[in-house]
Amino acid sequence: MTTPSSRREAMEKARQSRRPSRLGAPAGSAPGPDHARDPGAGFAALLGSVWRTAEQAAQLHRTVDTVLTLDGRVPADVSLRALATPAACAVEALWGASWRGSHRCRPTQYDGTNAFVGEIGLGTDGRLRVRTPSDPPLDRTSLAGRPARVPWPASVLARYADSLAHARARNAAAVEDCRAWLGRHTEDERTEMLDALQTATLHTAPFVLYQEGRAYTNFRDRNTIVGKTLWPGHPDCTLSNLKGLPLRLWSDEDAVMVVCLTLLLRSGSAGRIEEANGTELNPDTVGHLLERVRQAYHTVDAGESIPRVAYSGVEALDDLARGLAAKRAEVAKVRQLYREIHGVLLHKVERVAAGTSPGAWEREAELVDRLCDRLPIAGRSLEELGTALRTTPGWLTDPAGEFGTGLESLVYESVTAAMEVFAADFAMSRGMRDLSGFIDALRRDDLSRIVAWELPDYFCCVVPSPDADRHYPGGTPQVADVAWAISSRMQYNSWHFVPGNLPPAAGELRHDYFIPPTMPDLAYHSDQHHHGHVTARVRYTVRSPQPVEILGRTFKGFIDLRLLRCDGEPFTEADLLAAHRLSRFVARATGLVADLAATGTRFRVTAFDSQWHWSTILAAASAATSGGTRR
Repeated sequence: MTTPSSRREAMEKARQSRRPSRLGAPAGSAPGPDHARDPGAGFAALLGSVWRTAEQAAQLHRTVDTVLTLDGRVPADVSLRALATPAACAVEALWGASWRGSHRCRPTQYDGTNAFVGEIGLGTDGRLRVRTPSDPPLDRTSLAGRPARVPWPASVLARYADSLAHARARNAAAVEDCRAWLGRHTEDERTEMLDALQTATLHTAPFVLYQEGRAYTNFRDRNTIVGKTLWPGHPDCTLSNLKGLPLRLWSDEDAVMVVCLTLLLRSGSAGRIEEANGTELNPDTVGHLLERVRQAYHTVDAGESIPRVAYSGVEALDDLARGLAAKRAEVAKVRQLYREIHGVLLHKVERVAAGTSPGAWEREAELVDRLCDRLPIAGRSLEELGTALRTTPGWLTDPAGEFGTGLESLVYESVTAAMEVFAADFAMSRGMRDLSGFIDALRRDDLSRIVAWELPDYFCCVVPSPDADRHYPGGTPQVADVAWAISSRMQYNSWHFVPGNLPPAAGELRHDYFIPPTMPDLAYHSDQHHHGHVTARVRYTVRSPQPVEILGRTFKGFIDLRLLRCDGEPFTEADLLAAHRLSRFVARATGLVADLAATGTRFRVTAFDSQWHWSTILAAASAATSGGTRR
């Protein structure tokens, strides 16, 4: 029983700051933040820099290229698919670039006469802004800088007029097709579609999608769709407002949005919505996305072949979407699927990894050498090391050196080896502290107990590189603070994913959760939107989530391994593949200790708290300074 004295001690400790550099100090007692946020960091600052670079281009078409790629940070075709119809027609007429054809701009051919003078600019949302005929001047408050004037020759104006008329006719036909397709469904079936979309958007990562001037997003204060800010049924949520509304009263934009999101969702998972992030939603762009996926899947000999869709009719795209979902499951059995994330626009692209990767095997060999030196197991591959664990799993729950369990030692050594082999500035892995308690709750079907756990009930081991302090003016203490901030955020991720693995009743107990991740990813230029990433300077990352089987049930995204770099070169597919094998090894160890817990072995992960990160990181820095060796 807890004594009054120990309760007071516990409350006193709870009132203390958990920041490593202020351990023991009362929380909130600091006069201000230890480390001010860099005013030159983040998305707004990036846009200002991109526009200044674009303005300096010697030719106007180079200016447009710079804006479309955000100075080389995103593929141009993503930005071209983000243009509303008039702007897309203008860019093609002026500079010959479109997402259907060439993605690079060429010089405008001037014939000596100007029929119109327009403008271009970089919007605060990262999209190219184009003033076309009949438009007012661009809104300066929505731009990253002063717009540039664009002369339109008479020949360009004629091409633009023809292209715009054709595009508007195509759009009108698409709207009619979307309405007809929705009309062939009953009101109950349309409600089911809206419910499915709400579930997906509520529990998935941020997205921003466009439909001819309208933005549909679950991201921060611009929300128009249910997400972190808007709850189901909120009057500002477009999807909620459409329920029960006669189809004839739906706006054209809303009808097209619902059809396109439904097609994306049916083609794979909620994550497919993020593959349209930052672009216009219409049957043409969705058809383009699905065709790209079809071509990628057909590089793999798995399952039945899916024919190309000759036109972007909704019925044909619906058939294609359902076919891709089935094909995806077959492809995933023989090849690794992963996503590239272009962090500037939150845009994701699904990739099919190469069948062989010598670079990945080389990295794995280095990882295996280090793990064999540091852990009581042997093997020539991570698969063999996993088999060795299964042969003698008992040591995973016994004390191991300075750690309370062998599992903690394995997690630490795996993360440290990853930091070294992949030349990462930070490496990390997360998990659950009390697997014994988790298993007890599962056996009792006590969902309320599980969803009531807080961040400290999870852990994340973060190991920085010996020279990570080069990124932070506060030196080693700031590195420790950053590592703990990362660890806390990863605990939050575990907290956020676990309910998504539980029965639907858990969602009623706690709505705030994400669909657990199943696919690894590579991210580029992630130091833009996420405040934690901006502060910690997280530019390039690898994430490898893994499932763990507990009591015969698969818990997706239960653990993961992450790598990050603050500068230099981005990680590669070979890095991702090797890291994914390492995280699978950690997942196997976690599954084995869960099996031991299920048979009555009691243990708890106690390492990787704030004090652990402070003492470990300072000790490593002291050893490096004195020329000592790694423990």
